[in-house]
Amino acid sequence: MGGNKMATKKEISMTGFAIVAYAGDAKTDLIAALEAAKKGEFVHAQKLVASADQAIAAAHNEQTKLLSKEAGGEDMDVTFIMVHGQDTLMTTMLLKDETTYFINEYQRIDKIEKQLGIHPTI
Repeated sequence: MGGNKMATKKEISMTGFAIVAYAGDAKTDLIAALEAAKKGEFVHAQKLVASADQAIAAAHNEQTKLLSKEAGGEDMDVTFIMVHGQDTLMTTMLLKDETTYFINEYQRIDKIEKQLGIHPTI
């Protein structure tokens, strides 16, 4: 390709590993947030979602480094670990949206149960 500089497979794979790690941390926080919300621990759940947001942002920053290089004309060799990283990040982002939805629903249900005098045993 016309002498364009090329990001190394190692560099691309290391970026993929970083994305998997950050997305994995976010996923762990999001699952814990769901469990906390289920128990009525809404402040703790929100803190875990905020932590997950930071990890997702870090994954995006890693991704952006390669995107910038590609946009600058560097050739890229896609590696399986990079594909795995992208997949992990996107599914974690979907999980974050679902987690936020369910936390809101748990809060709504908790409010209704309190109004009705219901004390669930979870």
